[in-house]
Order: sequence, then structure tokens, then C-alpha cells
Amino acid sequence: MATTKEFHDYVLEQLQKAGHVATRKMMGEYCVYFNGKLAGDICDNTLFLKPTESVLRLLPDAERGYPYEGSKCLMVIVDEVENTELMEQVMNGMYDELPAPKKQRHS
Repeated sequence: MATTKEFHDYVLEQLQKAGHVATRKMMGEYCVYFNGKLAGDICDNTLFLKPTESVLRLLPDAERGYPYEGSKCLMVIVDEVENTELMEQVMNGMYDELPAPKKQRHS
């Protein structure tokens, strides 16, 4: 089941309260970027975040799951996307723990 535009827009609106959030459509689902760094995915109407130390500390009881078939990364499933204060802490906390964006190679 692909993510609906309504769910995508809802998550994006909630996360943008924490900072600059953008998405990129990938095969009917979305990659989520926070201030230019890949932070997670929106797949099957679910927000998945990378399991950084901050995410695991701030969302200790969150379920874990694979965002898509064939994914190698077990990610944190976020149910509290409307909790603005918590999501701001989570997104800003994980920012420094995320790898820098890869440089685009131009041919």
C-alpha cells in the first residue's frame, strides 16, 4: 500500500514545526530530509525515523520495523507525530547524529 498524499502532507506539516523538512518521492513512498540530511521514510502511511541515539532515547517504547520490503535498516516507527514539542526534540536531537549528505557527482 503506497502512502496517501493526505498522510504525507499531514506528516510534513507536523514535522516542519521543528525545522526545514522536505521529502523526495521514491517508488510511491517518500524519503524524509531534515535540514538537508536523510532522517527517515514515510512508507505505508507510517513515519519511520533512523534509530539514532537521540531517537532511541526520546522514543524508548516505539516499535521498530522495516519501512519497505528489502530494507536493511530496522527503523523506529513514530506514532506521536502530532506531539510538536517531542518531535522538535527528536528531529533536532538526531540532526548531529545523522551523516552529512553525500556530494552529488556531476558527469
